Amino acid sequence: MKKYIFKRLIYMFILLALMSVFAFIVIQLPPGDYLTSYIQNLERQMGAVDKSVVENLRRQYGMDKPLMVQYLLWMKNMFHGDFGKSFQWNAPVRDLILTRLPMTVVLSLITLLFAYAVAIPIAIYSARHQYSVGDYAASVFGFIGLATPSFFLAMVLMYYANHFFGLSIGNFYSPKYMNAAWSWGKFWDLCKHLPIPVLVIGWQSMANVIRILRASLLDELKKPYVVAARARGLKENKMIHKYPVRVALNPIISSISSVLPGIVSGATVTAIVLDLPTIGSLLYNALLSQDMYLAGTCILILTAMTIIGTFISDILLVVVDPRIRLQ
Repeated sequence: MKKYIFKRLIYMFILLALMSVFAFIVIQLPPGDYLTSYIQNLERQMGAVDKSVVENLRRQYGMDKPLMVQYLLWMKNMFHGDFGKSFQWNAPVRDLILTRLPMTVVLSLITLLFAYAVAIPIAIYSARHQYSVGDYAASVFGFIGLATPSFFLAMVLMYYANHFFGLSIGNFYSPKYMNAAWSWGKFWDLCKHLPIPVLVIGWQSMANVIRILRASLLDELKKPYVVAARARGLKENKMIHKYPVRVALNPIISSISSVLPGIVSGATVTAIVLDLPTIGSLLYNALLSQDMYLAGTCILILTAMTIIGTFISDILLVVVDPRIRLQ
């Protein structure tokens, strides 16, 4: 077990290193850069800009060096905790990330727990009562969840929350608590703002988990070991939760590696619509302005969250399923 975890950790670091190269290349693919846009804005405001000023700006932002040198310098500084400077915000990337990372992680984890906590009981009930009214209702719920775009659901819920409850959904806090120090009032205000983002982001993941677990459990309930357990007089609830449900959870556990990235990407769209200060919205603005150090760091963080989700799912599979552990 320890050897397996050690190997997986090594693979994680190798994959992160490869993704850092990929992210840096992708960011450089669009024509131009942040400095080009900045100079164009200066020319619109002040007329022609002297070439010496342009060269000084290129040296100041480190854009006079070849791309490979820029990447190596970025990685070298990153090992010392320096992720570069954001051109758009004129501030260290590390400070911008640290202000948004905690709420991004909290939102993603709460959404993941919410999706599984709601989906697993519904899927078990649906499989145990196949073709019942509840089963059909769960199927309809699942199809609606998969078909509804998150941005559309966000706008609908924003309207109704404001119209019927007078609740301002934009951001994680009401305006009066935005820059206030932590207090019970601010915490309660956060709790009032979290349900809609969690519901919007977790809706599709929840629907997907219901469909996967229902299909997997239906398959397990037809297997000989379940028939044998019933023939021996084992209580139905105990038998189902101890054996078929445990085996049927394998696809759900392995899907953490795909659900977590889906939540993160869904959070990006939702963050833009709901004006949430998360890593996703920061990345979107950085890509629009071609702020390469900020965009590259955001992509690396989102990639790391995806890889960590895969690592967690692999470890949980080994813990839950003895067959995998023995192999």
